[in-house]
Amino acid sequence: MSKVFFSVSVSLDGYLVPPGMDLAHASDPTFEDWGAQWGKVHSWIFPQRFFRENLKLGEGGETGTDNQILEHTFRRTGVSIMGKRMFELGEAMWPEEAPFHTPVFVLTSQVRAPWVRPGGTTFYFVNDGIDSALQKARAVAGERDIRIAGGADVIQQYLRAGLVDEFALAISPVMFGGGRRLFDAISREVGVELVETVVSPRVTHVRYAVRGV
Repeated sequence: MSKVFFSVSVSLDGYLVPPGMDLAHASDPTFEDWGAQWGKVHSWIFPQRFFRENLKLGEGGETGTDNQILEHTFRRTGVSIMGKRMFELGEAMWPEEAPFHTPVFVLTSQVRAPWVRPGGTTFYFVNDGIDSALQKARAVAGERDIRIAGGADVIQQYLRAGLVDEFALAISPVMFGGGRRLFDAISREVGVELVETVVSPRVTHVRYAVRGV
């Protein structure tokens, strides 16, 4: 059976996104602040060859450990699940050929027909909760895994429900000092086991198995 996992970049003080991250307020002076902070925590991704190829940004790029981890995460993913807020941010920022190239299930109260993008990405909008989204994801994942793409609230819901098998963090040497913590509202009873730590010049990659709630 497909594994359910998430793989995200976080700040050193445990935040997934910085304060004020909201495209609805892009005219606010804080927009540039959160944009720069968000860029710092993901800066390890941008120079990688696989990232550049996937987004058609041109040839070249780094091919070391970070690139290998990035490509492995992409290759293992057969379907993604995300929340409405993450989708709305991405809808405004992703290129026409969205970077997933798989089905994506969006948790939302909005009723909307599937949104088909070039390159194999189709967004499906799920109105009846995380269990329904996971059931639909399992039906199309095949032999590949199911990625909980985010945001923090969606990841927390799946963790609390005991539906996550493993997760990976890319911990960037950046302090946000506020924003949205990845592990807010998580019970101490969620058991994790360290599987692997990989240190690169840019970030520390840490992978955990979830052992139950």
